[in-house]
Amino acid sequence: MSDLSAALALPTNLLTAGAPQSPEQLAKRANIRKTAEDFEASFLSIMLQEMFDEVEVAAPFGGGQGEQMFKSFLSDAMAKQMVKGGGVGLSDTVAKEMLKLQGLEE
Repeated sequence: MSDLSAALALPTNLLTAGAPQSPEQLAKRANIRKTAEDFEASFLSIMLQEMFDEVEVAAPFGGGQGEQMFKSFLSDAMAKQMVKGGGVGLSDTVAKEMLKLQGLEE
């Protein structure tokens, strides 16, 4: 294998790049990725709740205590789907900084 093809075969993802990892480091990286994605989902959920706060839905399809109660669940579900679809890029930045704080290579 030539040097160029070896370089192209290396992963470009920040969470998996570098030298071979121990199982503990791989588990820590996976945990960091999940934590960063959860943080992004929480951030997006709060943004969506603020966005939908002033939205009024006319009867018979909305209104009442039930709508107010379940609006937060809808915002959470929408935020999680946004993160699954790629999000807004916040989780990548958070994960990168968390890796630095843990002393792991990027």
